[in-house]
Amino acid sequence: MGDRWWFLDRVEAGRQLGRMLAHRELGDVVVLGLPRGGVPVAAQVAAALHAPLDVIVVRKLGVPGHPEVAMGAVGESGTEVVDRDLIARLGVSPEQLAAVETAERAAVRDRLARLRAHRPRIELDGRDVVIVDDGIATGSTMAAACRVARRLNAARVYAAAPVGAQTAIDRIDVADRVFCLLVPEDFDAVGRYYRDFDQTSDAEVERLLGASQTRAGHGS
Repeated sequence: MGDRWWFLDRVEAGRQLGRMLAHRELGDVVVLGLPRGGVPVAAQVAAALHAPLDVIVVRKLGVPGHPEVAMGAVGESGTEVVDRDLIARLGVSPEQLAAVETAERAAVRDRLARLRAHRPRIELDGRDVVIVDDGIATGSTMAAACRVARRLNAARVYAAAPVGAQTAIDRIDVADRVFCLLVPEDFDAVGRYYRDFDQTSDAEVERLLGASQTRAGHGS
């Protein structure tokens, strides 16, 4: 198709992903969305799986001067994934890396303070988890999220996204399995596969988490 988009928006992509995952034998799972853009997708997956919804907070480490390029990621529980080969190839100094890490760790703490202010984290100890994002471009953020889930004693860890690059998917070796609806040979930026890829706000993330909690409280 000429416009190259495959999904109307994150909600529609989440419904498609949820339908696919509903046919897999995943057991009793917790669905974790990556804020912010992964949460609208994860909300639909959680609904399809009749599973609780929570977030897992991870931040990309952007290359200085080119923040859209990920040289790694940091997450809650002190988790870090760093692409040493890329850092060496681009000549990023230890001081530059440390500065980015400090800033992004502060952003992780800030986001956790907002999102955990009124609701405790769902315990993952011994449970299976499905970690959802709106796309997998480099694999660094998803790999870090999977490591966080492992550190929180999840039994099995699955990564899932509507679209992803094969090279990025291959990097997520910490996951028990990666599910992806679309893996284009000529993968471009994640947003190219969505008709509507507007930024998701923190308020929308909080609304979706609250709605999921309400449904769980009513046993639906």
